[in-house]
Amino acid sequence: MNVLDTDFWLDPYPEFARLRSESPVAWHDDAQLWTIARHDDVMRISRDPATFCSGQGVLPMDREREITGAESILFMDPPDHQRQRKLVSPAFTPRRIAALEDRVRALARQLLDDIAAGQPVDVAPAVAEPLPMLVIADMLGVPAADRDRFKLWSDAMIEAATEPREETYQLAFELWGYFEKIIQQRLVDPADDLISVIAHAEVDDVPLTNAELNGFCMTLLVAGNETTRNLITGGVEALARHPGELQRLVTDRALVPSAVEEMLRWVTPVMNFARTATTDVELRGEHIKEGQMVFMLYGSANRDPEVFGPSADTLDVGRQPNPHVAFGFGEHFCMGASLARLEARIFFDELLQRFSTVELAGDPERLRSSLMRGLVHLPVTLN
Repeated sequence: MNVLDTDFWLDPYPEFARLRSESPVAWHDDAQLWTIARHDDVMRISRDPATFCSGQGVLPMDREREITGAESILFMDPPDHQRQRKLVSPAFTPRRIAALEDRVRALARQLLDDIAAGQPVDVAPAVAEPLPMLVIADMLGVPAADRDRFKLWSDAMIEAATEPREETYQLAFELWGYFEKIIQQRLVDPADDLISVIAHAEVDDVPLTNAELNGFCMTLLVAGNETTRNLITGGVEALARHPGELQRLVTDRALVPSAVEEMLRWVTPVMNFARTATTDVELRGEHIKEGQMVFMLYGSANRDPEVFGPSADTLDVGRQPNPHVAFGFGEHFCMGASLARLEARIFFDELLQRFSTVELAGDPERLRSSLMRGLVHLPVTLN
């Protein structure tokens, strides 16, 4: 088993179960890292940035910083991380996100109104891709004419981070250049958008560097797009494969918010992130050396029966409590969690107003990625 091989991530759950039971903290010679399979260990590492830092990288790849920006907030530890997070966190407060509800609902209705009952439709390109892309593009202030290109760029960022090819690197660098141009425009002529906020931000009275500005924009684009897209496709697939849970939602739409939390646990759109040990440390009797990478398996933690009980491998749209780690935990808890929840809640609420059955109309095509769990194609019939 090579945990960096995209084939492994097509169906990792049997191996996750074995790791949790037999080797919850396991060294992998081929990947040169430790996997962390249990929920409480993932939480412990996430809570302790002094011992397990992000500054050495959060993905086990050689060109990671080239792709996401050498000064990305992803690679920062306290106190730098908190200072930069404060720059954009006002755009993601519950009040600001709630103010987006009408716009998100209008977009969801427009996309769902184009789907004909009883006719096969590929949910990925029809709804799951455009909805979060349009929302984050609006927030960033991306011109409408450029938004089709953004999907290509966002996809390239994910592929470059997990199964790189030279052409995907080139697309990622093209995105870097695009943001460079937009940032320079906003410095001269600011608008009411997130790029303008970032462009004019200062940390301790010092403006952000170009690398920091680009890193922010690229991180926000990918995080604001990919996570929700994969949550929507994975959630629809889950309902198609669990018609009893779908009928619970049809009967009681008040369950939609808890269903979204369960879909986050079940799908786990971001399957892992890494940290690096800053000192020698022992975890479950294993000796992790300073400088070694620990690979937190969020997808495994979210199926841990010690936390979620004997139904950990069962979809339960009414699950309470549901302490999943789909958005990470600790210092690097996903800043856009409330936005992803809003988009998913509105999407499934609108879906259930129109349709009461979801059936697969073909084999889903899973995204080949060692980072994201998603579907490239999801053909279904809605009635």
